[in-house]
Amino acid sequence: MSAIETELKFQVPARSLAAVRRAVTAGRAGVTRLAAVYAEADDDRLAANGLALRLRKEGSAWVQTLKGRADGLLGRPEHEVPLPRQRGEPAIDPARHAGTPVGERLIALLADGTPLRPLYRTEIRRTHRLLRHAGAVVEVALDEGTIRAGDHVLPVREIEFELVAGPPQALLALAARWAQRHGLWLDIRTKAERGHRLARGQGAPAPVRAVSAALDLRATPGAAFAAIVIGVVGQLLPNAAEVADASPDPEHLHQLRVAIRRLRTALRVLGGWAADPAQAAALESRWREPFARLGGSRDDDVLAATLLPALAAAGAPQVVLPASAAVEPAADVVREGVFSALVLETIALALALAPPPADGAAVPSLRDAARRVLARSWKQAMAGADGFAAATAEEQHRARRRLKRLRYTVEFLGPLFAGRAQRRLVDRLRRALDDVGQVTDLLIAEGRFRAALETDARAWFALGWLAAQREHLVADTARRLERLAESSRPWR
Repeated sequence: MSAIETELKFQVPARSLAAVRRAVTAGRAGVTRLAAVYAEADDDRLAANGLALRLRKEGSAWVQTLKGRADGLLGRPEHEVPLPRQRGEPAIDPARHAGTPVGERLIALLADGTPLRPLYRTEIRRTHRLLRHAGAVVEVALDEGTIRAGDHVLPVREIEFELVAGPPQALLALAARWAQRHGLWLDIRTKAERGHRLARGQGAPAPVRAVSAALDLRATPGAAFAAIVIGVVGQLLPNAAEVADASPDPEHLHQLRVAIRRLRTALRVLGGWAADPAQAAALESRWREPFARLGGSRDDDVLAATLLPALAAAGAPQVVLPASAAVEPAADVVREGVFSALVLETIALALALAPPPADGAAVPSLRDAARRVLARSWKQAMAGADGFAAATAEEQHRARRRLKRLRYTVEFLGPLFAGRAQRRLVDRLRRALDDVGQVTDLLIAEGRFRAALETDARAWFALGWLAAQREHLVADTARRLERLAESSRPWR
């Protein structure tokens, strides 16, 4: 049976497990024992191509399932083959999926005769029930158990919400309610991904960077808004999952903050194209808090990775800096149910269709609407960039925010005006923002060392060095901003 699963998966904190279990079993709940083995080639070609092949015993029945790479944010193609009753564990046979799109991809990957071997197993106790919400039927399934690969064991404590029938917005709303009530955190990583890492001894994958959505010139502004937001969420979710799992790579946190900043830009600058512009504005405002709370960790990472080594190389005496009161573990922020609920509300807004103009007027072309947005963003950014060298620290920081909004807006909409001028503008924007960002980092570091003066006069060396660096950098940045202001704008 081929299908596209439409589901959301959340990790359940240990403190919430008992309450979640009671909530799932409050109605007519069933319990199924699931024992599965996942197969892989020695060179990991299935995982590399987004495929997962498993043989699972569901109660007393065996089912072989092949899953493909996620299709968007909620859907994932799969093909299930119930097997006849038999003694013992059946052999895994890729040919069972022949004739299906996902099956043909698998068979093509194995055309050279590469064998598959069991790689890891799962033992799960699934408690499940059906819920009705806003015209939809949703299966809620609480999975408790383990993933095993040799001597390595990983606990499983997660809950899935799968859409059986009805609109996906209802699935999102129901899951958001549970996330807030029980402190669940959204995790797009599958058991297959987690099991593969466990078996191979792998750490977190590379951070996911921004990719501009491909916009159709024939699309309405509302459809373009949806594509842009969904594309940004596609960057946000993988990085958020790794941050929530306490990834030691600071780049996951950096790329998560980039995604949130891009998302806020889309909601703020393009929110007028949304089905509900007022909700877009409200969501942009609500995203400020988690973004700010994640900023303290990022500032500490920059200080530790770049500025402190540079100071040491310059001969600065070692100074113990006071702890930043604003810093809290980034994982704690992302694991909060309110964070996941905010993600789901944002996706729901993107999936909603914008209504036609009430007065019957024609919907503006996407290019015309984009020209107006880009012209407005350019004017705001250039007003802040003018006189950067003489600006106060607060004004420089404000100029940086406006330039970032301009950069992301150009990246969102610039492909509609593709050409050499577009590429040159994006390059100049990135270079200018790199300089402005370094100015801000130096200012933040100065604040930390100034606070250290209360207990250690040796901090004066660092303050003098940082101020000198900032003076030279501000002058260079001002010149770069002047060149940016003279750039050709492809949307004119």
